[in-house]
Amino acid sequence: MFDPGDPGFLADPYPAFAELRARGEVHRHEGLGLSIAVSHAAASAVLRHRSLGRIWTDAAPAERFASFNMLHRNSLLENEPPAHTRLRRLVSSAFARGHVERLRPTVEALATRMVGVLADRIAEDGAADLLEHLAQPLPVAVIAELLGIPEDAGPKLVAWSNAIVKMYEYGLPAGQRQAAELAAGEFAGYLREVAAARAARPGEDLVSHLVASELTGDEVVATAVLLLMAGHEATVNVIGNGTHALLTHRDQWDRLVADAALLEAATEELIRFDSPLQLFERTATRDVEIAGHPVAEGDKIAALLGAAARDPAVFPDPDTLDIGRTPNPHLGFGGGIHYCVGAPLARIEIAAALGALTTRLPGLRPGGTPRRRPEFVIRGLRTLPVTC
Repeated sequence: MFDPGDPGFLADPYPAFAELRARGEVHRHEGLGLSIAVSHAAASAVLRHRSLGRIWTDAAPAERFASFNMLHRNSLLENEPPAHTRLRRLVSSAFARGHVERLRPTVEALATRMVGVLADRIAEDGAADLLEHLAQPLPVAVIAELLGIPEDAGPKLVAWSNAIVKMYEYGLPAGQRQAAELAAGEFAGYLREVAAARAARPGEDLVSHLVASELTGDEVVATAVLLLMAGHEATVNVIGNGTHALLTHRDQWDRLVADAALLEAATEELIRFDSPLQLFERTATRDVEIAGHPVAEGDKIAALLGAAARDPAVFPDPDTLDIGRTPNPHLGFGGGIHYCVGAPLARIEIAAALGALTTRLPGLRPGGTPRRRPEFVIRGLRTLPVTC
């Protein structure tokens, strides 16, 4: 069984996933303390089975993680019906008011501006970090626009998000757990101030709509934090992982440069090829079976999304990057009632970033060795040096 802390595994987990799929669809991973579904069919079943839910358990000791637990206890991601139904209805309603589509020109303008900065840095220094100048700031700027938060607040929002999501990894040191709680408290405090300001003077931003809905104060804060963390972490890593994949599969980069009509299909393929979220947990609310594997009530099972994305039963030549791949039924945005509510916005951001890069910097190429984040669940890069 794979070791999620092994640097060799983190560099390329997909051979280990292929070996597991060859041995069966579901396995017990004692190190993670849960079962893992590695085939596309089994992972999809885990995501959609109504007796496998997102059952939140407070980080312990609860008194030391009050803010972290509050954010998750009130999140639509960590609730099941009827609470999830109510929360998702209100959040989806806010998105349906045209927030996402009205942002498309803004997203494209932001991507174009940031790629311009990246190009200037390359011209001045010979190489530049694509994560620093595009992948990280773009989704933060977009979410800030959506929520009505100043763009210059981006760096502290990113720092809070990065600290909090560390808690989703396994075997996290005590110091990082406390850093996550501190970040959660500061993030929640900041958004309470934003929500109070919108209550006094509403605008057309999403926070104003959430404040005016039936959500409680804690739910407004938790929803805003979820949108930023999920939107930022996933999009950063798709742009980073995806650009790295394109630049190391030069035929696919050149193909995209030559044909902008492939942007939509390329976005889906990059999400599939190197999934930014590798694992998503569920808890059994009664005894169930997934692909013949028993899961007792109260036990956890996870969809191993990275393994499902390379299943040859669903994806021909799954280890081949093919930006024209259709159909592409990847599970990168989840499935069932917890399907990512921000998926349409993420797709717009990724396509905008790729479009701006291939238009402004068609000769882009690796400018050094990228550094990978040392985490398993959230898969991404720390740096991606590029040049022309």
